[in-house]
Amino acid sequence: MVQSVLLTGAAGRVGEAILADLADIHEWRLLDRDPPTGEQPGEFVVADITDEEAVREAMDGIDVVIHLAGDPRPEAPWDSVLTNNIDGTQTVFEAAVDAGVETVVFASSNHAVGAYETDERTPEMYRADDDYLLDGTELPRPGNLYGVSKAVGESLGRYYHDEYGLSVACVRIGNLTEGHPPIDYERGQAMWLSYRDCAHLFDRCIRAEYGYEIVYGISDNDRKYYSIDRAREVLGYEPQDNSAEHD
Repeated sequence: MVQSVLLTGAAGRVGEAILADLADIHEWRLLDRDPPTGEQPGEFVVADITDEEAVREAMDGIDVVIHLAGDPRPEAPWDSVLTNNIDGTQTVFEAAVDAGVETVVFASSNHAVGAYETDERTPEMYRADDDYLLDGTELPRPGNLYGVSKAVGESLGRYYHDEYGLSVACVRIGNLTEGHPPIDYERGQAMWLSYRDCAHLFDRCIRAEYGYEIVYGISDNDRKYYSIDRAREVLGYEPQDNSAEHD
């Protein structure tokens, strides 16, 4: 089923991966604060996510919102994550509810749980025992202020689902790279998300029926810290790539 989709932060890397495979699959309205540099599918809205009026106008006639926009820097300072990632995300959820949007897919991050990697919970434990895999039921444990902002975004999604019945999927995105996983970087390989698996996962978020979900956005890697069982079960996610195939 073709859906009308608003993609915020469309010019970023995740947006690039999504559109690489899905440009002709859905009807797109793209929003980014930077003007497009080439041909884009659908309408392109040049606006900042903090511009409430522009965000509300962009919601008109939309079925699904994929919200990627925000400051993506792990080292981003508080004033930036507060304005761009927290206030901006609340603006998107509120506008979506008022516009009658059915589903919001929120781009969360592995940084929302980055501090689980401690002396008590090491990568070696993840590899040795699936019981150590994070599966989305654990509480957030951010390792930086950017991660804090993503945890807040997940909580906003929970609120708007419970209060207004909005369908919300929070995707804790791993290490997205095109072509192959990072070389000589085991953590990056364990969290690898290929471009085609990224597009497929977000397509399933667009098409599937669910209430409120937190899922991990990684490929089907042999080495992993995160479980993708929930994404398989609820969304029908069927990743094709595995970082082990690139050793």
